[in-house]
Amino acid sequence: MKRPPGPKPHFLYGNMPLAGNDPLGTFLLWAREYGDIFYYRAAWLHVYFLNHPDLVEWVLIRNAQNFQKDRVVQNSRWFFGQGLLTNEGESWLRQRRLSQPAFHRERISSYAEIMTGYCEEMLSSWQAGETREIHREMMRLTLRIVVRCLFGVEPEELGAISSAVQVLMRNTAGARMLFPPAARYLPTPTMTRVRRAVRQLDESVYRIIASRRENKSDAGDLLSMLIGARDEDGTGMSDKQLRDEVLTFLLAGHETTALVLSWTWHLLSQNPPAEEKLQAELREALGQRSPEFRDLPALPYTERVIKESMRLYPPAWSLARTTVSDFELRGYRIPAGANIVMSQWIMHRNPRYFPDPEKFDPDRWLDPAMQKLPKFAYFPFGGGPRICIGNTFAMMEAVLLVATIAQRFELRTLPGHPVIPSPSFTLRPKQGLVMTVARRERALQTNRSIATA
Repeated sequence: MKRPPGPKPHFLYGNMPLAGNDPLGTFLLWAREYGDIFYYRAAWLHVYFLNHPDLVEWVLIRNAQNFQKDRVVQNSRWFFGQGLLTNEGESWLRQRRLSQPAFHRERISSYAEIMTGYCEEMLSSWQAGETREIHREMMRLTLRIVVRCLFGVEPEELGAISSAVQVLMRNTAGARMLFPPAARYLPTPTMTRVRRAVRQLDESVYRIIASRRENKSDAGDLLSMLIGARDEDGTGMSDKQLRDEVLTFLLAGHETTALVLSWTWHLLSQNPPAEEKLQAELREALGQRSPEFRDLPALPYTERVIKESMRLYPPAWSLARTTVSDFELRGYRIPAGANIVMSQWIMHRNPRYFPDPEKFDPDRWLDPAMQKLPKFAYFPFGGGPRICIGNTFAMMEAVLLVATIAQRFELRTLPGHPVIPSPSFTLRPKQGLVMTVARRERALQTNRSIATA
């Protein structure tokens, strides 16, 4: 049985689009040229891209048992452990069941004031007319928020955790994620820093877990919920399982939201009419006060702005799986061990589902046709049983932070600064997002203290 069509390979190494100058453009070109399925070989890896919502659904829902997490995720288990991101099978199902109550709407609503409080504290240091690397600012902000929501203490009390997380985020991306786990033992400066950061995280997290177990109190944070969670037989999570889940939420949880915010500021900078409409909604819904959890239903345009930002710049630009056993799809045989890739970057730009797909248009989501989209034409949080457990938390956080910042500042991408999306573990701005900030004219009531959050 023949393989799907695809680009002509180089004799020795096949095709290496991720090593090229424009990998995202290359993938998009191949999808448009070869259709719903295309194949290429990258060195020893056999890669099959699926570019139709029905095919994505076939993998993620209807035949999910025939697929495991891809090699990048498997290779990250040595520092992520067996958390929800990396675990498989019955063990994953049990962890998902135990973790789910921590993300119920009633629980996460209590974090809204923490989010806006830390955001206001960040903004108090901004000066009109200065330039800031906005992606770095958003990363710091969301890390502070997730540390507080996870552990219930001020981030400053957990400086070792924050610094270790930043080391890991800087040094575990791109080609390094394809290295086998044994690569962690390489005596290179980078791997030495990474190993030290993982040890630092382990020591801090295990110490917090031990202290929380000893106190036996619900501090109102996610860790308390995880410690108190019980399976049907009355058993809870071990310290190792708690450690793995906490690190997964800590590392994966803050970066994705930071990227949503960063790309949103860039898109609004390039689209003044959308920004003006956002401002009109904020004036009408909030007047001169900070947003609160109860305001979320009154901010539908803000939510559409974020939804459209995630369409054009999905933080997870692709999902990948490894095939367990051979299968047939659309007349093609896909062998066991093959890499299956489903790309939000490609799907979200498909003109079959999104007219004028490169245009930033938050109001496209008002079109009745958008309510009839196939399930996997738009899937920024993944889908199926393994859909992101923190998607409600992330959306609430993004809406509140966009509203808080947009009330106070206008952000403009610095002219001449290259804005290049880089597809590594997530879709990061390759050279950051340098922006100028200008203060809005109207004054706001920002007298709340995060100490009472």
